[in-house]
Amino acid sequence: MKVTNIKTFVVDCFRTNWVFVKVYTDEGIDGVGEATLEYKEKSLLGAIEHIKEYLVGKNPLEIEKHWMHIYRDAYWRGGAVLMSALSAVETALWDILGKSLNTPVYQLLGGKANEKVRIYVNGWFAGAKTPKEFGQKAKIAVERGVTAMKWDPFGKAYMNISNKDLTTALECIDEVRKAVGSEVDLLIEGHGRFNIPTAVKIAKEIKQFKPMLFEEPVPPDNLDALKEVKMRSNVSISAGERLYTRWDYNEMFAKKAADYIQPDISHAGGIMELKKIAATAESHYIPFAPHNPSGPVANAATLQLAACCPNFEILEIMYSDVEWRKDVTNENLKYEDGYIYIGDKPGIGIEINEEECLKHPYQVHTLRHYTGALTDIRPPKSEFYF
Repeated sequence: MKVTNIKTFVVDCFRTNWVFVKVYTDEGIDGVGEATLEYKEKSLLGAIEHIKEYLVGKNPLEIEKHWMHIYRDAYWRGGAVLMSALSAVETALWDILGKSLNTPVYQLLGGKANEKVRIYVNGWFAGAKTPKEFGQKAKIAVERGVTAMKWDPFGKAYMNISNKDLTTALECIDEVRKAVGSEVDLLIEGHGRFNIPTAVKIAKEIKQFKPMLFEEPVPPDNLDALKEVKMRSNVSISAGERLYTRWDYNEMFAKKAADYIQPDISHAGGIMELKKIAATAESHYIPFAPHNPSGPVANAATLQLAACCPNFEILEIMYSDVEWRKDVTNENLKYEDGYIYIGDKPGIGIEINEEECLKHPYQVHTLRHYTGALTDIRPPKSEFYF
């Protein structure tokens, strides 16, 4: 079997663009991966072209060999762009291997440790602006069976937060907690925005609401800063969506900088790299909770890890999405009582519809975190739910 081509499909999804990567072979077995790199999609496409120059004509089943060569031969190795490209292609190669053997990828990685995985939803707050509106939307989500939810209540603050804005954020969390009751888990998102004293102050203030975790309280560039917050925080700290490969995570583990780790399958190296990171986390008794707010292909690939990683804790998923999510792939999720069941289709268990993808081409989208538009992530009147 030989690789004959690699194509990318950039699909507008309102808040960003999904980037699906498809690897074709001369035996008619194709594989898909996802490299959604929010707001930097054009740079990603160039990185895919470089991988294509290497991979076309080679055996797609030699996954570890290709990963090593692509990573090693990028002199400016690592980083979001190169690793996202490699992650998507590596996932597609696993998809090809699974399909060639007519078995799910998780079976090739040791088989199921989990039949289903608990989820927490992101995006449930779309359009909310005031604390009361967040509470109303949270109540609707719980009525639909949600048992854990995440959001960023901190407006457009950066590094510091005023007492007024912190009060508003705490009111928001309070409204959500009142709306959902004590049994629903709340995950508070920081988006890597704060300096050390501000992050510590926030962690102490939110303890009263019993959050499951406080995610990415400081920027990702300094793990000593993250460790400092963790040591002074009285709530659990999660991080890692902007770390790449086992080598970045080696430093994370050595510093004991987080209580939960959150590598992203679209950015940190792909399926096997996350499997290796998860195994190391397991030896440190650290739960594995991958970052997963992207598209349906990334979700399908992450579910393969949810199946075969004993320390897989909880899966992030978008609560609602653009109407055409159901058209661009054959995604078919079975959801029940706050869990998603893991399917048994060969490969990663999903296919893209190329024609439908082409109907929603690239659109320019920019980062909303510091503009006051953080919740404007869905088209008006969008009614599609997972």
